Amino acid sequence: MAFEGLSEKLSAAFKKLRGKGRLSESDVKEAMREIRLALLEADVSYKVVKQFIAQVTEKAVGADVLEALSPAQMIIKIVNQELTDLMGGSSSKLTIASKPPTVVMMVGLQGAGKTTNAAKLAGLMKKQNGKRPLLVACDIYRPAAIKQLEVVGEQLGIPVFQMGQQNPVDIARAAVDHAIKHGNDMVFLDTAGRLHVDEALMDELRAIKAAVEPTEILLVVDAMIGQDAVTAAKAFDDALDINGVVLTKLDGDARGGAALSIKAVTGKPIKFVGMGEKLDQIEVFHPDRMASRILGMGDMLSLIEKAEQSFDQKKALELQEKLRKNKLTLTDFYDQMKQLKNMGSLSDIAGMLPGVKASDLEGATMDGKLLQRMEAIILSMTPYERENPNVLNSSRKKRIAAGSGTQVVDVNRLLKQFEMIQTMTRQFSGGKLPRNLRKMMGKKGGFPGMGGMGLPF
Repeated sequence: MAFEGLSEKLSAAFKKLRGKGRLSESDVKEAMREIRLALLEADVSYKVVKQFIAQVTEKAVGADVLEALSPAQMIIKIVNQELTDLMGGSSSKLTIASKPPTVVMMVGLQGAGKTTNAAKLAGLMKKQNGKRPLLVACDIYRPAAIKQLEVVGEQLGIPVFQMGQQNPVDIARAAVDHAIKHGNDMVFLDTAGRLHVDEALMDELRAIKAAVEPTEILLVVDAMIGQDAVTAAKAFDDALDINGVVLTKLDGDARGGAALSIKAVTGKPIKFVGMGEKLDQIEVFHPDRMASRILGMGDMLSLIEKAEQSFDQKKALELQEKLRKNKLTLTDFYDQMKQLKNMGSLSDIAGMLPGVKASDLEGATMDGKLLQRMEAIILSMTPYERENPNVLNSSRKKRIAAGSGTQVVDVNRLLKQFEMIQTMTRQFSGGKLPRNLRKMMGKKGGFPGMGGMGLPF
């Protein structure tokens, strides 16, 4: 997970401060030294680190902090605010043209993930904003680039405009005309990249920009290349005056220095981040939420949004009604497990929970084979048995095991898990949870979109 190393080192620095009743200036300077080293090890630009430490120190040695009852918390608050400001302060939305179509030009070096992220972004705008996007193949040089765009476009149900190996400027111009005629209100131009910045590439991109006057120019950069990502961002911004950055593979970079440096160096915000290989794993970049995650304070807002997107609202409402009547069935149990799997790996979810380290669950996922086995067992039952699992005697269990290609012990294990869930839901519906936990989870006893059930494990 991004910032894993930085998060651990900052937590260690703050832990030392918490052990002291009052802080001296030397205590603050010692903490700043550790924070500076942590940022440099996270591959944050040296100039950015120097400025960051100076700003935090200036605020941290003020009388209000040194004389506060909880100075360590005050310093954490200052660092949190400065990290948020460093990454842009607030999230930056995609600019939508007053007169459609909105033209978004995706640029970047070869291998950064322009093609995939053009499709991801188009899919996000279609799903969350009800847009009718058009993907445009302007990369005529990379082998199979057009085919790749067509494949991802088909997977997302988004049309792809291509004219083979013709001039990219002509393709872009024709694509915008096509969008106007066919009612596409957003156009995503997948342009060519190079292994390094060169004048020929920039000339072509400038020509496309002049021809279609894009609403937004988004630079796609790979977080894994660290400070080279910042250098590339500066070069593209100087040549094209970009509007923002899409930072890819942030889930694979444990340091995350590029995310902390790009805004400070270029002045242009990170608008979106790619958090995985799947076509739905792109999200709006929220500096305040990311700062909170870096400091180990979690990101409950993103977790709730993820749950709302992954869980079927109609099924959630039906389940909520069943929970009120204490009528949870094995079919409901399986549906919840399946929908939880759509939220991604358990380490991703853990990283959003306050005080939980994502590394503790690194690589953990809802086991696909386990889900298949559960599905086979549940589907081998009769509808009556699924609704009334208490009727499952030894002969029925043997039949179900034989029908699902499993053992009776697997059937018993599933039923035991289900009993635990039933007990938990009875507590939820009966209001037997501690008051502070009930308050945290809401009056309905669960996260939004989960039918008042919470996480089903």
